[in-house]
Amino acid sequence: MAKLSEREWMVLDLLWESGGATLGELFKALYPETGWSRNTVLTYLTRMEAKGMVSYIEQGYPRHYQAVLSREECRSQARNSFLKQVYKGSTKDLVAAFLKEEPITEQERDELRHLLDEMEV
Repeated sequence: MAKLSEREWMVLDLLWESGGATLGELFKALYPETGWSRNTVLTYLTRMEAKGMVSYIEQGYPRHYQAVLSREECRSQARNSFLKQVYKGSTKDLVAAFLKEEPITEQERDELRHLLDEMEV
């Protein structure tokens, strides 16, 4: 799977939230934030379909678009890509950087310890 652009994430987020949508529905939802024309939204959908990210059901008019990829598949790919690119695959370095920059609560720390304990083999 190719790395998703910020704009592809926007389209997929709408499809995941709605369970699928028509071009008109996507246009109306995206326009306030993006200012995209209807043709721009259609171009994104066409490109994303070619990449295997979205598909459509043609039961009359209009087409009903849906996400082919699950949110978790995309999140997993993005995490792995980020981890490899920025932290050279070191999960420890990634987690340490997040914890140094953004303190966590005592409850979150306990939950994290519990999670790590459960993961030990």
